[in-house]
Amino acid sequence: MPGSPTDDRPLEAARESQLLTAGRPVLVMLSGGADSSCLLDVALRLEADVSALHVNYGLRPESGADEAHCSEICERLGVPLIVERVDLPARSGAGNLLSQAREARYALAERHAIGDFAAGHTASDQAETLVYRLATSPGRRALLGMAPRRGRLVRPLLGVTAEEARAYCRARGLEWVEDRSNADPRFARSRVRHEVLPVLLSLNPTAERTIADTSRLLRDEAEVLDRAVDDALERTGKGSVSLVELGAQPRALARLVIRRLAEIATAESRSLSADDADAVLALADRGGSAALDLGGGLRALVEYGVLRFLTEPDRSAPDPVTLTVPGAVRFGAWEVEARLGPGGEAELAGAALGSWVTVRGWRSGDRIRPAGLAGTKSLQDVFTDRKVPRALRRSLPIVEAGGEIAWVAGVAVAERFRAGEGETVALSARLVDRADS
Repeated sequence: MPGSPTDDRPLEAARESQLLTAGRPVLVMLSGGADSSCLLDVALRLEADVSALHVNYGLRPESGADEAHCSEICERLGVPLIVERVDLPARSGAGNLLSQAREARYALAERHAIGDFAAGHTASDQAETLVYRLATSPGRRALLGMAPRRGRLVRPLLGVTAEEARAYCRARGLEWVEDRSNADPRFARSRVRHEVLPVLLSLNPTAERTIADTSRLLRDEAEVLDRAVDDALERTGKGSVSLVELGAQPRALARLVIRRLAEIATAESRSLSADDADAVLALADRGGSAALDLGGGLRALVEYGVLRFLTEPDRSAPDPVTLTVPGAVRFGAWEVEARLGPGGEAELAGAALGSWVTVRGWRSGDRIRPAGLAGTKSLQDVFTDRKVPRALRRSLPIVEAGGEIAWVAGVAVAERFRAGEGETVALSARLVDRADS
């Protein structure tokens, strides 16, 4: 008997996602369950260049049967199948086991995929994720859920529920296996799936889709908020911000800016609580210099009314690196770039710089003749004059050419190196986070 029109919803949802396209290689992560079996068939119907990966962890008595089922379905559909057997390291705790399995699966997919690799996560999985995070992880970011694309990982079925994936499989004559561990109460996700979501579905039969749609909307709105944070930091761009300016912003935006600064300092995602952010803002009321320890080695520091975050009281200078002109180089948490022509943060004379320079940190005894001044000054005095916080001085990039300081990022250009006639080199330095690396 032909299926109802809704049985093809996974196909239409995957087509709308534009994550599976004709002729494009995709490696389907195939567990043998209904979701991944549905995904495999959908990818074939959308004429993608499909292969599959099955990972056998050997954790359940039926693991061998699951592997055999995946081999059979791939042989019947004409899909090349890669089977990997993984021995997970022994760790305590059911949550650790799930995490290890996921990491191993994604690492193998990264290794074997020619193009993207696809997971069969559905709106039901998204709803479980959001409900779990709502209970365990405060903050807006926790509610963004799983992204349709993260690097080469794609999730074309986030627009359909698990029941719709099963209906599709039934209509297409696709058999699937059930993973008994999905009902294991040791796993928090299993309790959400079998105890919490049924209650929500009794209140609203479309609760899973409603929750998943909320996540999608929040993800779209997050782009707007991220741009607002970028705009708030654009004037400084050095991982710092004026507390006076920050205090004039809406409280929610100020908290987001504070979190971004903390992430830049730690080079990782860090969710500061609202109380932590408010405590940082309150540093403005103390006047002068003030500091606040936020745990995990993170410290908020206010000097001359400017807020910065540090991961240690006195950050030592990174090792010197060579920068070709033109070119770019990583120096500690900074990226320093030299481009031919005007622009950048500072314009220097190309002839004076030469074809390469050294990027290094501040050393005791360093001196510079700032542009427009008749004599030289110690770099320490320049830092004091320009109100550069002490905690930042050791990590600031200094460009040296021919043994002479040419530029201190965001602070000063040396008189002999400032641009005049002839070729100009534009220098710039920006703090980068892990995602930029």
